[in-house]
Amino acid sequence: MTREGMNRVGPRRRRGGSKTRPYILAAIIFCAVCAPWSIAFAVEPDEMLKDPTLEARAREVGRELRCLVCQNQSIDDSAAPLARDLRLLLRARIQAGDSDDQAVAFVVERYGDFVRLKPPFKPETWALWLGAPVLLLAGAAAMAAQHRRRRRSLAPAAPLSEAERRRIEALLKDEP
Repeated sequence: MTREGMNRVGPRRRRGGSKTRPYILAAIIFCAVCAPWSIAFAVEPDEMLKDPTLEARAREVGRELRCLVCQNQSIDDSAAPLARDLRLLLRARIQAGDSDDQAVAFVVERYGDFVRLKPPFKPETWALWLGAPVLLLAGAAAMAAQHRRRRRSLAPAAPLSEAERRRIEALLKDEP
């Protein structure tokens, strides 16, 4: 076999199904490099309270409050500047002597119930709590109605009358 023939066969064999392998490897490396950074930026050392008891309380309360920028992270886990401001505000309230409930109430008074990761069930938050189940039930009802309509349209046809049968037989006899 000539050198040219080997070059044509070689790459074809190697390309066989491993096209995605470099992308998977790149994704794994990206996740391994970036994952520690997302955790490392959350609560910074200059934010921490000197009293470990107060710091533990601040951490616990911070896990209940939503980052208004990230929206699905607590302020304790978020690296957003607004989350940092909320952590500092929360720590200042706790250091000033507020109870956990008072500190949360202060933040909720400023930013509304949306700042809580688990908002209370009250008329203002009914859409948050009931929106998804209502949409799910409405979708299921629409699918059931569509299924019923389809079943009716696929119902067997009424049997042929005697006159219709004779006409069909006559038409079939006329064909070659």
